[in-house]
Amino acid sequence: MTLKIGIDVGGTFTDFVVARDADPPRIYKTLSTPADPSIAVVEGLAQIAAAMNPPLALEDFARSIDTIVHGTTVTTNATLTSTGARCALLTTEGVRDALEMRRGIREEQYNNRYTNVRPLVPRARRIGIPGRIDRDGGETAPLDLDAVRKAVALWRAEGVQAVAVCFMNSFANGAHEHAAAEIVRREMPEAYLSVSTEVLPSIRFYERVSTTALNAYVGPKLGHYLEQLLGRLAGVGFGGLLLIMQSNGGVISPQAARDKAALTLLSGPAGGPGAGLFYVGVHGQDRCITTDMGGTSFEASVAVGAPMVKNDGEIARHKIALPMLDIHTIGAGGGSIGWLDEGGLLRMGPQSAGADPGPACYGRGGRLPTTTDANVVLGYLDPAFFAGGHMTLDLQAARRAIDEHIARPMGLSIEQAAAGMYRVACNNMAQGVREVTIKRGFDPREFPLIPGGGAGPIHGCLICSELSIPLQVVPREASVLCAFGMLMCELRHDFVRTFVARLQGIDWMRLAAQVEAMAAQGTRLLTEERIAPARQRVELRLDCRYIKQYHEVSVVLPLAVIERRDAGAIARAFHAEHQRLFGYSLEAEGAAVEIINVRLQAIGSTDRPAYRSEAPGHADARGALKGRRSVYIPERDAFADVAVYDGHRMHCGHRLEGPALVEQQTTTIFVSDSYDCAVDAFGSFVLYAKGRADLAGAGAARAKEEAIA
Repeated sequence: MTLKIGIDVGGTFTDFVVARDADPPRIYKTLSTPADPSIAVVEGLAQIAAAMNPPLALEDFARSIDTIVHGTTVTTNATLTSTGARCALLTTEGVRDALEMRRGIREEQYNNRYTNVRPLVPRARRIGIPGRIDRDGGETAPLDLDAVRKAVALWRAEGVQAVAVCFMNSFANGAHEHAAAEIVRREMPEAYLSVSTEVLPSIRFYERVSTTALNAYVGPKLGHYLEQLLGRLAGVGFGGLLLIMQSNGGVISPQAARDKAALTLLSGPAGGPGAGLFYVGVHGQDRCITTDMGGTSFEASVAVGAPMVKNDGEIARHKIALPMLDIHTIGAGGGSIGWLDEGGLLRMGPQSAGADPGPACYGRGGRLPTTTDANVVLGYLDPAFFAGGHMTLDLQAARRAIDEHIARPMGLSIEQAAAGMYRVACNNMAQGVREVTIKRGFDPREFPLIPGGGAGPIHGCLICSELSIPLQVVPREASVLCAFGMLMCELRHDFVRTFVARLQGIDWMRLAAQVEAMAAQGTRLLTEERIAPARQRVELRLDCRYIKQYHEVSVVLPLAVIERRDAGAIARAFHAEHQRLFGYSLEAEGAAVEIINVRLQAIGSTDRPAYRSEAPGHADARGALKGRRSVYIPERDAFADVAVYDGHRMHCGHRLEGPALVEQQTTTIFVSDSYDCAVDAFGSFVLYAKGRADLAGAGAARAKEEAIA
């Protein structure tokens, strides 16, 4: 029997999903330990071992684990809190201020108080070295090796922990970077080294230097954490395979994560989109909006056939140009703090109470009102059944916090203030969904919503009402959605090379050689990670643009296009994607198209857990009724007595009308007045707009077909 565990370390909770062969997944949560996240990982494993039937000693359980897939927020938090390594930058003479100058564009044109982001490397530790490579890779001035040695000696004396090396035009010829890197390795062996030709060998200097510096900034912290994690796991007897979640939705080995730490900057939420596609598949859908509402943040993403990937982005306003899932993050979690701005308007977040001290209702010393406190006051959370009854919430502490900081200053009752907090939080999250749908050219009404995270299903209906989304699919594993998605991920390695050529004049032999070299490198890495050749594949993307455009559009193409030397297929794919993204193309005008970058992804498939579907039964869910309680109904702006159901006793075919609550040990689902609910073949709760029962029928039909087969 194979045992796989997905682990997602969040700011408030650490989530675990345990999958054993075809058994239904089991869910566990433990409070995170921000000072050393690996402690919560081992504590969670101990909790799982004790819950096994029969209970196991931690060491015996750890030895039985085949694979752990681990997502971490270590690099994300280091960047957001400016607590990364003391790092330095070695670059070309005359351009050391590129990190500060950025693109030279004012990012908020109408904000007179807007200031530039503080560079990850201060100016005193950015040193320019004489020497130059031109854009074609020719050396116009030799590298001054003595200047490199002097810089390294200075940094060694200053206690620099990481060094970034990024020279102009090194994407065309990396000889200068390799020579400088060799000196750093020899004279500062203890320092973390980040070299642009190893991290991002592509055109555009600012994006490259920013990504390289960011990799250096977070590298030592991630390396230290992985050492702690590997040590603790080895100490309890784990000898299986540990895989680290990447920002691109794939997994890599711990060593690969150490070498390119920036690949993990969206490690935590990257499992969500793939899990979302899994759960909507039973309904015949190949697209969805996935959200994840944790204790600190709210993430939203779109998947169409596959999770959406972008080749550049920002984290804490620092540019990163590595492939990553298109995930938009805002500070809107269960621990987000409610406050009044200078004009007396109610705001929620981005400040968070986190895991320590946590919301006021946790009774751990928190005194500020949070989203979770509002949910308790509004009746969505049962104080005696939080975390399945393992943790009791203090309703009176929540009321006091809201009364002191929100209700009295605004002249409202506690319930009115809590309702306002709930609505503002939901509006913030709806805006986050707009960022990944409407701003990307998608109509959110055409996508089912997958609300993940422990608090997500409480807010899903109001988000859907705001965006006119008629369908939600709430998995039983919603509270650990990202950890579940991690179990379904493949190993992925991304490669990029700049290759500038007009489609009419491509050097096909040179292009084929470039693709073959990247594919060979990917094959070598996957083979080292014990992936059999039959389970390896590669996917090709080309970054293209119209002549004189600045931004490129990335298009997916079969490798056969290169073999056939089919420039027409490349052009057609580019025109179609440009039309989808921007609403127009210049195909009819015969506008020339050029390639800028060649991207290749080497993928190794891994064993995925199998989950059995359930044949539909009767629709009457009264057998799962737990009781009734007073709950705030947003559509009525009033409290009402609603039915509360035990989600663990609901099965495929059960239906109920909103408003209602469905409680599970790790999450609560609020079915508002505008929605009804049915249980599908995988046990997911399908919430559909009243009068649209047809939207929930696909899952039951699929289960019936499988049962007959």
